Amino acid sequence: MKNTLIIYDSVFGNTAKIAHAMVSALEEHREVDIRLVGEVFPEHLDGVKTLIVGSPTRQFKATGALDQFLKQIPAGTLEDVHVAAFDTRMTPEDVAKNKFLAIMVKFFGYAAEKISRQLIHLGGKEIVSPQGFLVTGMEGPLVAGELERAADWALKIINYA
Repeated sequence: MKNTLIIYDSVFGNTAKIAHAMVSALEEHREVDIRLVGEVFPEHLDGVKTLIVGSPTRQFKATGALDQFLKQIPAGTLEDVHVAAFDTRMTPEDVAKNKFLAIMVKFFGYAAEKISRQLIHLGGKEIVSPQGFLVTGMEGPLVAGELERAADWALKIINYA
């Protein structure tokens, strides 16, 4: 069993690219398994020491599939597991172009923080702050340099884990 698991959902492919950039950075240092949320079963969590979970921000939270997956995990399952959460989101400049959207973001936030709270609620130990990776517009592409930033962030996770 691999001791690091990355679970993600993706709508336009940007979150998948971020997750795979993390795998590329981490697999030099440890065994990593990566799974699209629909391909994750409870047994995949057995023996996991580090769990990284990500989603695009959709309506100020994770996708429905990822949210449902996290809700079905029994409380305490992630006890002693190091956890980290990420999302993909519009750039602050793109958000600011729409005053209503900017107000909503201030009020409701982004997916990564909500994912992190769910992981902690399940017993996980957060080892880095939730991270947002930027896309241009609603569908992307990723802002230049975000894949490298994702790889660096993932390496910080295993340095703490």
